Amino acid sequence: MTESAFRVGLVQMRPTPDSRQNLDRAVHLVGKAAAEGAQVVCLPELFRTPYFCQSEDSGTFNLAETIPGPSTEALGRTAREKKLTVIVPVFERRAPGLYHNSAAVIGPQGEIIGIYRKMHIPDDPGYYEKFYFTPGDLGFRAFDTSVGRIGTLICWDQWYPEAARLTALRGAGIIFYPTAIGWYPPEKASHGAQQRDAWETVQRGHAIANGVYVAAVNRAGLEKPDADRPGIEFWGGTFLADPFGVVVASARTDGEEVVVGRVDPARIEEVRRGWPFLRDRRVDAYGGIEKRFIEGE
Repeated sequence: MTESAFRVGLVQMRPTPDSRQNLDRAVHLVGKAAAEGAQVVCLPELFRTPYFCQSEDSGTFNLAETIPGPSTEALGRTAREKKLTVIVPVFERRAPGLYHNSAAVIGPQGEIIGIYRKMHIPDDPGYYEKFYFTPGDLGFRAFDTSVGRIGTLICWDQWYPEAARLTALRGAGIIFYPTAIGWYPPEKASHGAQQRDAWETVQRGHAIANGVYVAAVNRAGLEKPDADRPGIEFWGGTFLADPFGVVVASARTDGEEVVVGRVDPARIEEVRRGWPFLRDRRVDAYGGIEKRFIEGE
């Protein structure tokens, strides 16, 4: 990271069925974040469409686009006009029959600095992502930007400490998590509070364990594509946590909102001096972490 503090903008959206409208809205909200002083802005996962993974439909692949493509071009123009770095999640069409859940990092000249492809792909009721997305093959990455080195992971990746650790070890001072997560309405009364608390807690834990900032950028609102199904109530709650796990900026649980927060590399240095977890890692003793499960010991 650079020695200078900078501001990040986190765009919580409520996408409509109109992908063009969603893109135009994203451009507007990125501009709003820039007007509030943001130098890096992140959009939520799959922001151009409703969360289509609630069902399996081969026709949905028509929504995918290439990188570069319409989303990166439109937001590349905004990045260039506003002198921003923008994280642009994309339903990526890599080749016929080969699709990824990706995020393009666009620099202040409108150029694509790099791409991250979601590594962990869920398959749960209402989250049938394995039908649509090939697991990422670029690994866990960090990108050099005008404000310093940043990382991005995507949604389901946020439950995996290995993903956050490897991104931090590559020098990212902040990890962005574009996200689409919410309540299955029939479970909300019995499990909703615990689910949302677990989601925030695990990401604050990644911030603490790695001495980095963490930004989780969610969508909001009930999305019910089929009248016979309960849909998903996306819980918003976009937030920025500092390297001590303190939530320094957050959004409400419903509706669109732009959250702007400050990232200070001096805070990373301060926290890591007090809690030097990277220093004390036993890199000689972690054999087996690459295995699915260790039996018989």
